[in-house]
This record gives sequence, structure tokens and C-alpha cells, in this order.
Amino acid sequence: MPLISLDKEMVEQLRRVLDAVEQILPKPVPSVDWSVTRAANWRRRAASGYLDPVPELESMHLDDLLGIDEQKRVVEDNTRQFLAGVPANNVLLWGTRGTGKSSLVRALLHSYAPQGLRVIQVDKDDLVHLPAMVEQIKRQPYRFILFSDDVSFETGESSYKMLKSALDGSVYAPPENALIYITSNRRHLLPEYESDNRGAMLVNNEIHHGESVEEKISLSGRFGLWVGFHPFSQDQFLEVTRQWVSRMADQRGMPGLWNEEARQAAIRWCRQKGDNSGRIALQFANHWVGSCMMREKLR
Repeated sequence: MPLISLDKEMVEQLRRVLDAVEQILPKPVPSVDWSVTRAANWRRRAASGYLDPVPELESMHLDDLLGIDEQKRVVEDNTRQFLAGVPANNVLLWGTRGTGKSSLVRALLHSYAPQGLRVIQVDKDDLVHLPAMVEQIKRQPYRFILFSDDVSFETGESSYKMLKSALDGSVYAPPENALIYITSNRRHLLPEYESDNRGAMLVNNEIHHGESVEEKISLSGRFGLWVGFHPFSQDQFLEVTRQWVSRMADQRGMPGLWNEEARQAAIRWCRQKGDNSGRIALQFANHWVGSCMMREKLR
């Protein structure tokens, strides 16, 4: 069979075409070295995605989370069971914004990474890729929390269906070295309406209304643990704020910054924000201690 002869111009054209194709092809992704990687994000790519290591983690400690001692105890106990290889539950952390739900998961990783805990953070819309994720970790000698933050769904979303199947122990269920931790402002992860409480009344032409309500609570019911995070009372807010201000001030060699002036300023701060959560307490402490330090520098 005769060899095909290509002139130099055609060879150059082919080279340019190959170079162009190479630019649009996805770059190969190296596998994650979990011995040095404690957390990763799931990044969407084409029909699936890949695990992207997180180089640095927020320095959040369990002792930094104030005013949620019972929630910490419940979730930490469950996580320790998981690390010990004994039965443990998937967890739904639900409640008011700024109360420490996602911070608790990050603090658990900081505390228990030396014992083999790892976290994979997944955007809600990427929960459809749970099978691909677990395929990459199921043979790893580590324990993984598949963590999705600030989740809410509309009925029928593909991510909703996938999460429901995974929690139900179907073929999509995570392997024994993985649990699912979800945070949400909604206890049932779906919007709830006044019409949901109208019993068997005919609502929006729906005949079997009770079945629709049951479907709304069926997802959250598949989590073994529900852990509620609720707004602080003003007294609780002030106590958490006092602890933050005192801790920050002591660390910087400026004790005594919590006084009546600070207390009144904290009350005004939370009223302006319309929120008295732990997040707002920490923000005020940063403001107050920072302002006091600046005044001291200017003297």
C-alpha cells in the first residue's frame, strides 16, 4: 500500500488544528493525596466533575463556637462514632442563619483530621454527582463527610431526588467510609406554605393533599439526626458577646474591654443588624476590640 505524502503546508495546518483541540480539551486532573489533603471541593466539569484540594483551612476550633454546647455535643459524638467505625448517622443541621451550623463542621475537621476525618464540600446543584464522588473515595483509608451548605430545594429537582435516594440506602448510598452532613435554614429542606396545614381540604385542585405534605417531609426524615440551631435571647447574645470580647482582649494584652459601655454598644449593634446570632456577636467583638486597639495606638 503506497504511503501518503503530506506537503509541509498540510503538516503545518494539521499541527495548528491539533494545538487548537488541545486547548479546549479538559486538562488531566491528578488524584487527591488524602494523606496531606484534609478537605476538597467538588468542581463541576463536563458531564461530571473532579475533586479540587483545598490548600488552607479556616482555623476554626470547637471551643470558638459559643452558645451551642448541646448541638456541638450531639454532632461531635456522632462524628466520633463514625471515626471509630461503629454505626453513625447522616446529619441535618438546620436553623437560623449565623448560628454556627457550617462552622461546626469546619471545627470538627480541624479537631479530628489527625484521626482520619476528611471533608468534601459539595454545592447543592452538584449532589447529582454523588455516585461519581463516592467512587473516588470508597477505597480510601479515611472517613469522609460529604458536606453541602445552605441547602434548600424545590420539589422535583434532580439533586433532591439523588440525595433522597442516597439517604434511603439505595444503590446510590455512600460507602461505609462516608456520611452526609447538610446545613439548611429550612427544617424540611423545602418551602412550606400555609396551605400545608389545611389538612385534607382541596388546595389548588390537589385531591390527595396529605400525600404532597408527606413528600415534603420525606427527605428530612431520612436523616438520622436533626440538630436545631435557634436564635439567642438577648441575654444569651450578650453572654456570647462578652466571652468573645474578653477572649480577644486577653489574647491581645488588653483585658477589661467588656464593660457597661461595651454592653450597651452590643445591644445597639444587634438591633441595627436585626439579628442576635453568634455570627453577629463575633462581628461586634471584632469591631469593639479593634476600635479599642486603634484608640490605644493613637494616644
